[in-house]
Amino acid sequence: MLIKICGITNSEDAQAAINEGATALGFNFYRPSPRYIAPEAAAAIAALVPATVLKVGVFVNESPVNLMAIAATAGLDIVQLHGDESAADSPPGLRVWKAFRVNESFSSQRLREFPAEAYLLDSPTDLYGGSGHQFDWSLARGMGGKIVLAGGLDASNVLTAIAMAQPWGVDACSRLESAPGKKDRAKLAAFMKVLRDV
Repeated sequence: MLIKICGITNSEDAQAAINEGATALGFNFYRPSPRYIAPEAAAAIAALVPATVLKVGVFVNESPVNLMAIAATAGLDIVQLHGDESAADSPPGLRVWKAFRVNESFSSQRLREFPAEAYLLDSPTDLYGGSGHQFDWSLARGMGGKIVLAGGLDASNVLTAIAMAQPWGVDACSRLESAPGKKDRAKLAAFMKVLRDV
């Protein structure tokens, strides 16, 4: 299972996540976010990341030109579109994941309308990621495609979420922090420990 630790802002947290078994790291390039990281700073961290660990850039309503430039600078493997983008906004030649906020009226048709390598399903808040809020994980089950489950995941609930949604991957951020952009090592270790046998 893909395990993505998002909101990475420093090399120490990146290394800790990798050491615990993370298979993807998320870097947030949305400037209003408290977890924002400059492309050059992300590049310095990405240079230390093994090729086996995916480097995912989180973007919100960014132009395709800027997406491509930041992806090149930061050495990203994947761009994750977390805003109100349409399929036409997908940058050519890049691997794309699309994030959706899921509520009771969410339809899998939205996934079919946006061809992407994978789909991140998150809680329906006004924030673009990292809210710490959960949604009804059963809504994600059977959506089709590669589903990455996000929204308020930590060691206490991730196994329940996986059982309910049967996702391809999971994504955790705010509930593994001691402060925005700073991972709590004990919470990170506990989260990864419960996932080792999944």
